[in-house]
Amino acid sequence: MFDKLMEAQQKAGEVKKRLDNITVTGSVEAGRITVTANANKVIKAINFDPEFLREADQEELEELLVTAINKAMEQADNISQSEMAAMTQSMLGGLDGMFGK
Repeated sequence: MFDKLMEAQQKAGEVKKRLDNITVTGSVEAGRITVTANANKVIKAINFDPEFLREADQEELEELLVTAINKAMEQADNISQSEMAAMTQSMLGGLDGMFGK
């Protein structure tokens, strides 16, 4: 049983490393603001279209930035959940032998 726990911990570390290398983006206003993050929800970059930046007011920028961040975080959540589900399924498959299946 201890071996299975160690294996699960190792696989979780591997998933985290994979998620570090998956890029997600949140974009609004046809790319005028783009937030880039990894699937571990670490924001890597925020880009503004220079023309849009000159024209927009602070309130509009703040609202759109929040929307772009939320879109990127939603993508990161979806990917993370998918990766963790796959890892869990893999681990549960390995536990079948422990219960006489």
